[in-house]
Amino acid sequence: MKWQGRRGSSNVRTSSGGGGKMVGGGIGGIIIAGILWLVFGVNPMTALQTGQAVTGGGSSDTSTEVATSTDRDTQFVKVVLADTEEVWHQIFNEAGSTYKEPSLILFNGQVSSACGSASAATGPFYCPADQTVYLDKSFFVEMSQNLGITGDKQGSSEEGNEGKAGDFAQAYVIAHEVGHHVQTLLGISQQVNEASRQVTRAEANKLSVLQELQADCFAGVWAQRNQERVQFLEAGDIDEAINAASQIGDDRLAKASGGAVVPDNFTHGTSQQRVQWFTRGLESGSVQSCDTFSGAL
Repeated sequence: MKWQGRRGSSNVRTSSGGGGKMVGGGIGGIIIAGILWLVFGVNPMTALQTGQAVTGGGSSDTSTEVATSTDRDTQFVKVVLADTEEVWHQIFNEAGSTYKEPSLILFNGQVSSACGSASAATGPFYCPADQTVYLDKSFFVEMSQNLGITGDKQGSSEEGNEGKAGDFAQAYVIAHEVGHHVQTLLGISQQVNEASRQVTRAEANKLSVLQELQADCFAGVWAQRNQERVQFLEAGDIDEAINAASQIGDDRLAKASGGAVVPDNFTHGTSQQRVQWFTRGLESGSVQSCDTFSGAL
């Protein structure tokens, strides 16, 4: 993936909350959240809320500052976020609307957000309460070592990216979380939350799956539109993203953890579904093609 030499977003910040007091009473909530996500495939924010309920309350502000580091990961994240800004500004403008850019906070170990406390075990997440994407800088390594998402298909020896998932797989993860921000701006997330409160847990999980698959589709739309804009894709990049989508399907994660594959417990979709919807967005470049709900709301 070609990314060097393009504008970096000014909306990327770093957190200094790694050693501070955490929402949810401390490490107990984080451990519970991590287990729920990795073993049972529970939505990270649902897992965090469950962890908070078990371990008790508490809150803490996390101070942040504009990311100025010149390390590879920080610069990469800034460029990818800027690319999403360019594309979504264009798409919203075409619809006669205005895109509000999200923030992205890079953290090490743990962080406090308006949605609760998080750690690397939670994985990247988007918090609608503060319209911010959160990403632990170790996750790119975790993608390769623990989630089986392989590195650059073309054997890239890019300095600072050794042992990590391929760069376009990394970009897909960021674009997926930004897709959740788009859902918030469009009012979709609010509709899902409201509908989820009125149905059974199994039905709420199905709505969560539809929401996650739509974010995958939005990531595909971004990739297609950004390719038109800057021709950033290289041979093997699409395979990287498809492999990433496949590896983090609920069914594959359940099997990897040794647990039973129970569709009613799925919150993100199967590997096949995630690949299908990412590909649909990639091929169409159209938000209209990403209606995963089809009357479900």
